[in-house]
Amino acid sequence: MNRPAIDWHARAAEVRPDGRCFIDGQRRDAVAGETTEKHSPVDGRRLGAVARGREADIDAAVRSARAAFEDRRWASQPPAARKKVLQRFAEAVLAAREELALLETLDMGKPIGHALTVDVPATARCIAWYAEALDKRYDEIAPTPETALALITREPVGVVGAIVPWNYPMIMAAWKIAPALATGNSLVLKPSEKSPFTALRLAELAVEAGLPPGVFNVVPGHGGEAGEALALHMDVDAIGFTGSTRTGRRMLEYAGRSNLKRVFNELGGKSAFIVFPDCADLARAAATAAGSMFFNQGESCNAPSRLLVHEDIAERFTELLAAQLPRYQPGDPLQPGTAMGAIVDDIQLRTVLGYIEAGQSEGAQLVAGGRQARPDSGGHYVEPTIFVGVNHGMRIAQEEIFGPVVGVLRFRDEAEAVRIANGTPYGLQASVWSDHLSRAHRVARALRAGTVHVNQYDEDDITVPFGGFKQSGNGRDKSLHAFDKYTELKTTWLRIDAADS
Repeated sequence: MNRPAIDWHARAAEVRPDGRCFIDGQRRDAVAGETTEKHSPVDGRRLGAVARGREADIDAAVRSARAAFEDRRWASQPPAARKKVLQRFAEAVLAAREELALLETLDMGKPIGHALTVDVPATARCIAWYAEALDKRYDEIAPTPETALALITREPVGVVGAIVPWNYPMIMAAWKIAPALATGNSLVLKPSEKSPFTALRLAELAVEAGLPPGVFNVVPGHGGEAGEALALHMDVDAIGFTGSTRTGRRMLEYAGRSNLKRVFNELGGKSAFIVFPDCADLARAAATAAGSMFFNQGESCNAPSRLLVHEDIAERFTELLAAQLPRYQPGDPLQPGTAMGAIVDDIQLRTVLGYIEAGQSEGAQLVAGGRQARPDSGGHYVEPTIFVGVNHGMRIAQEEIFGPVVGVLRFRDEAEAVRIANGTPYGLQASVWSDHLSRAHRVARALRAGTVHVNQYDEDDITVPFGGFKQSGNGRDKSLHAFDKYTELKTTWLRIDAADS
């Protein structure tokens, strides 16, 4: 029997999310009693009050995490025991899929279909994968002389501070939470003030699954208040941050001003999508570019916002790209068939519209979109937007827009394509479209990016690392490499005396 379709609007009318902090296994008001009113970008409805965490709240959360780490209530559990708890946590996320998906959509505006089929499963998959991986790692014995035994072991770094953005609140949180907990650390998570609700719910689910209280704490609040307090805290051993390059610089400054805590930044991007004239399937390339660019309303750090197209095929490619736009017109995020939802808030809406104005004032030609959409909805929406005639030096070609705005840049030859692609401060992702194997390898090697896709974009798995070169950050989320961020290497040197004669 088919299950009746869910009336997401009816469900949304009943939602009363809890915005209080989660510290030492319990919900708490902010110490000062301050709150921030949270409204949905979908239609402007009030979602509720969210605790406005500040230094005192961060300090309480860090004390809780430190106590949990020092008494080893989690770190000393056998790997097999930690694995079972994290597996139950992943199962709990899947069991709460509808609740979490609805919170995610109401909180930051993404289509409910994406939240339900992408964000929730990816979050659970991440947690389950690190649960499976944690007891598969082995330590090392160094090749020392017979007179010594040198053990090289990985130990949890201690108290981890995680600061995550608003565009993929659950997934970005899971990329920090899962490897940090798998390796035995305690954690304080600061979600974006724009999208705090799923992070708070994840912490509750983790404790319900058996994670000891105090090991995973969540303090919502503004970046300049709660986020800064966490990054400056003298009892936090590491910071895992995902967000803007501007704020990433501050994270490094805060580490220098405090205890030299290690900082791992996953920052912005201005990814190049390079299409050569020997690409046989331009239609697929254009469809992939549109799907990757307009997914999540363009609010993705790896969005391919620079389409570098050979001059011989630029007009045809642009036509094919524009033909995709009817699929991505902004719609009601609570309708399952919607492909593009709402911009997260009015501030970001104005930012995106400001970049559209800048593109026009600098001489780029607007060929599609460019306007605010659904103005009577009460929410924040922008049409999918295409610029042509984009010059490499324009702001829309150099700066991260974080909205559904893409520019087409022409190039003459391979060398120019590589030069333009590498010509921004970022180096997160890139894509090469060519049916010539040697060209694909040459260009992929020449691109300064953490991930280079060939004849595809955004195909992904938890088993591969995610991160960038240059000002797109350092360290890697996902894959086994993420364990490096949350562990310390220890050498234990034992002398072996000669046998008594």
